[in-house]
Amino acid sequence: MIYLDAAATTLQKPAAVFRAVAQAMETCANPGRSGHRPAMRAAEIVFDCRQAAAEFFGLSDPARVVFTQNATHALNIAVKSLLHGGGHAVISGYEHNSVARPLEALAGRGVTYTVARSPLFDQDAAYAAVVHSLRPDTRCVILTHVSNVFGFVLPVERVNALCERRGIPLVIDASQSAGVLPLDVSRLCGTAFVCMPGHKSLYGPQGTGILLCCKDVPLYTITEGGTGSSSLDLRQPGYLPDALESGTLNVPGIAGLREGLRFVSGHRKEIRARETALSRRLAEGLSAIPGVTLWQSGTCQTGVLSFRADRMDPEELCGRMAEAGICLRGGLHCAPLAHGSAGTLPQGTVRAGFSAFNTGQEIQRLLEAVEKALKYC
Repeated sequence: MIYLDAAATTLQKPAAVFRAVAQAMETCANPGRSGHRPAMRAAEIVFDCRQAAAEFFGLSDPARVVFTQNATHALNIAVKSLLHGGGHAVISGYEHNSVARPLEALAGRGVTYTVARSPLFDQDAAYAAVVHSLRPDTRCVILTHVSNVFGFVLPVERVNALCERRGIPLVIDASQSAGVLPLDVSRLCGTAFVCMPGHKSLYGPQGTGILLCCKDVPLYTITEGGTGSSSLDLRQPGYLPDALESGTLNVPGIAGLREGLRFVSGHRKEIRARETALSRRLAEGLSAIPGVTLWQSGTCQTGVLSFRADRMDPEELCGRMAEAGICLRGGLHCAPLAHGSAGTLPQGTVRAGFSAFNTGQEIQRLLEAVEKALKYC
């Protein structure tokens, strides 16, 4: 099998991740609930991962690292914290449904939003679109760092500076960038929240995510319950991380995520260089196949390459590749806004997502399989 769907989840993980998950399942109980050894072991693992994440992303206080189920969970908390009283949001034209759907769900509660549309791979236009979309009642800007469909790196730093000047909180969706691109929140003073999954470029298990709470803003809890703290008070604790971590944490997942963070901390530059090289090699090969269109930028793209064949639907082509043992993703990738911005509706694209474990030989096999699939259609 050749796995090139890392933009959805990295299937191949460092061996230490698997070992940490298994060991935690054997040795860890419920953190923060008891003083016995299995509970204390769990608490140590959770704190170690929290501290590792804070250091990796430049957050001074580990208590501001909140563990979530995934990036969608983190985004829901961020969006609803900033907009639970109503107001206007600005989002880019490349947002995932994990941003668009929470905003749509809030539409009946006084929330409106503007999609700041811009051409693909044009960072200046993307920034200008955000500027032009701001209104007096804008309460937040939500921006994906990297498009999950096209790998387009959006101008997060410039938008952060804009939000800082205007006093508007920024929410960054780092689903495709965390672990690949530098992300130091100590330098992003306009940013209130950063949301990310653990299971993509941080190489952690599925069912893990991180919410970085960078500013002191009122928090909206979407789940209330036991936290192991302030148990006499029937109200949810108002301090981090307890306010947003109700119920039993996914300790085995967090143990694996800790090892994923260690792996990425030591290899981030090499991982990005590998992904860039593989993307370019695939783009060069696809360009030589008649009837194939690809979406590529030499300056602001990372980790993901989308393409399409004139004579075959993207999902059919993905099915053919699956039969050949090659894992890609076809269709809309839960991001119709991005496809609308790039003009790839309604069919979408075929997407290749790279990881630290892919090789040039795998790219060559993919090119041969695409060429064979299209030869007689």
